[in-house]
Amino acid sequence: MSLDLVPVDREPAAGAVLLTGIPGSGKSTVAAALAGRFRMSAHIEVDALQQMIVSGGHWPSPTANAEADRQIFLRARNACLLADSFVRAGFIPVLDDVLVRRSHLDFYRTTLAAVPLHIVILAPGPAEAWRRNQAREKALATDWSPLDGAMRSELGQQGTWIDNAAQTVEETVEAILTATSLASSSEVDQPLR
Repeated sequence: MSLDLVPVDREPAAGAVLLTGIPGSGKSTVAAALAGRFRMSAHIEVDALQQMIVSGGHWPSPTANAEADRQIFLRARNACLLADSFVRAGFIPVLDDVLVRRSHLDFYRTTLAAVPLHIVILAPGPAEAWRRNQAREKALATDWSPLDGAMRSELGQQGTWIDNAAQTVEETVEAILTATSLASSSEVDQPLR
């Protein structure tokens, strides 16, 4: 084994994908499957960055919390730093995060301005998202479905919206690849049949 220094960066990746939606919309599952379709990719689950805070962490909550709001941008900044590093090394990053406000989306756009950022909003509807949330192992106690209306109001004209209520994960991935024009990229592997 050689421990000689080797260059990390190479031809940058063609872009990045920011996948959002309310809790239960399928973000993490779809993001992992989408990342699996690229020859070189990374799945950046922004909740995992929040979990790295050992002491003093404040998760978003329905009640006003200035520190939780600050930490939303802290984790977004760290997600962007990771995404930028992966892009420079030739990996397409697929980020998944809950974005409700335009300011949060604008932060991602400004911070990741050096690469084409494809914004995809999964929108199965609040009832379906709540049903999915209750069916999964890590079911949330808080009903976040009211975020659907806020998200539609703030982000309604932004990105690509996909109603994935009746879609399989693979169908949603195909819709994202097609809508973002990444399906024609030489960096995409064909699905296993």
